[in-house]
Amino acid sequence: MSTVSTMGVREMKAQEVMHQGCVTIKSQATISEALEKMRQAKVSCLVVEPRRPGDAYGIVTRQDLLEKAVVPGPRRFNFSEHRVYEVMNKPLITISPGLKVKYAARLLSRNHMRRLPVFDGEKIVGILGDTDIFNKL
Repeated sequence: MSTVSTMGVREMKAQEVMHQGCVTIKSQATISEALEKMRQAKVSCLVVEPRRPGDAYGIVTRQDLLEKAVVPGPRRFNFSEHRVYEVMNKPLITISPGLKVKYAARLLSRNHMRRLPVFDGEKIVGILGDTDIFNKL
């Protein structure tokens, strides 16, 4: 059991709690490719790489695929034909590695999100999820 107090976790920085690195995918990849990549990497989200320099990152989650690609509706998705850019969320809300966990938790809560990619100014260096924070507590 961890000996870090609740106050101690609140004051920790995102880089101390986050998962290092992240799994990425190109926006032109098919939904089938995204699902396979998630399965192989055992992750529930993929960061979508910018199409060109200066473009924003995106994110596609397992929930996005369930809501937009699997649930029946007026538009039926063929996993091998439809692309990640059709279901991803963009622009991506990111945080810096030095942000205190208490502010990251507030951002997660207010935006009804489960994970925040950590961006060091050049690239995504990790993912801070609500589960990471909970596990530290």
